[in-house]
Amino acid sequence: MKLLEYQAKERFTSAGLAVPAGRLARTPDEAAAAAAELGRIAVKAQVPIGGRGKAGGIAVVDTPDDARREAQRILSMQIRGYPVRRVWCETALAIDSELYLGVTLDRDQRRMVIIFSAAGGMEIEQVAAETPDRIAKLWPDPFAGPQPFEIRRLAFDALSHAPEHRERAGKLASSLVNVTTRLYSLASSLDALTCEINPLALTPDGLLVAADGKLEIDENAEYRHRDVAEELAREDAGAEVTGEDPFEVEARKRGLTYVHLDGYVGCIGNGAGLTMNTLDLVKQHGGEPADFLDIGGGASAERVRNALEMVLLDPKVRGVFINVFGGITRGDEVARGVIAARDELNITKPLVVRMTGTREEEGRRLLHEAGIVPATSATEAADKIVQLTRDAA
Repeated sequence: MKLLEYQAKERFTSAGLAVPAGRLARTPDEAAAAAAELGRIAVKAQVPIGGRGKAGGIAVVDTPDDARREAQRILSMQIRGYPVRRVWCETALAIDSELYLGVTLDRDQRRMVIIFSAAGGMEIEQVAAETPDRIAKLWPDPFAGPQPFEIRRLAFDALSHAPEHRERAGKLASSLVNVTTRLYSLASSLDALTCEINPLALTPDGLLVAADGKLEIDENAEYRHRDVAEELAREDAGAEVTGEDPFEVEARKRGLTYVHLDGYVGCIGNGAGLTMNTLDLVKQHGGEPADFLDIGGGASAERVRNALEMVLLDPKVRGVFINVFGGITRGDEVARGVIAARDELNITKPLVVRMTGTREEEGRRLLHEAGIVPATSATEAADKIVQLTRDAA
């Protein structure tokens, strides 16, 4: 679940992190009203990607009329394919220097890592490539969390290679203890995959302020954060806004384990391993899988119907390969689901069903009586669906 900047900053505020005062605007007039209230503001496009500044999606303005004009321009933009539907209008900061602070999941280490850089902003990738000694990392104990002495050492490791910060490194390191502890706590409580502040602005009076924010929550933990999911739905922050694949958004609403791919053969299996094998078989026989859809064990006829409908929402799908091993899942239930889906949805695209295991004979009989001839092996089924979909092209 990817949050937009203003949504991330709302969480930052709740966690006790300093952020500029801001207002959300969906129209140029709302942006003008924000400027009238806040004074000099930054008008910032709300899209789920970086590089907004380089694309012209951020403007600093002094008056309400300027805010109205820039908001009009930005709201008419598309940034790397994402239409701008809203802008965040926040008090323009006086910035002495820009830092970077982030918490993200390190899959190799199997724990969260805190990353601090003595240089931040739009060129953070360039900093990482050209001056990696300005970046330091800390892998805290997952039970104890980051300790103050560890955070100070993290800060000194990066600041010692930044001459502009050496004189104030001690004071800055102390200030980072509070900010880092709060950011790490927020990331942990929200099951975040990424929680970062870039830039972390150092103001002339020595305050550390989150000038931007990025927050992505692990979708596997969505059940623990229903409030966030409901907010995204309520704010209409769906696929178009968050950058998520629209088919995967729809599948999640249906409670299905689904990954959208680029091919044309729909693939449904019961169990992640069998479904992966289904994709492999399609590839081996010269086809291109359109998706990964695991209906799980014990799938009912209704779930099978729902899965088949989901796969066929993709207009590129020319036919569907259903591969079922009948352990907990019963073959007759799968067959009823396939037949119901075909009849209710008026499916005319080829369907190839391979099933084995519990009640496979009854399932095959039901399919045969309904005019759907099942394959007797997964290899045969893969070859057949590839041939049928190739002909359909």
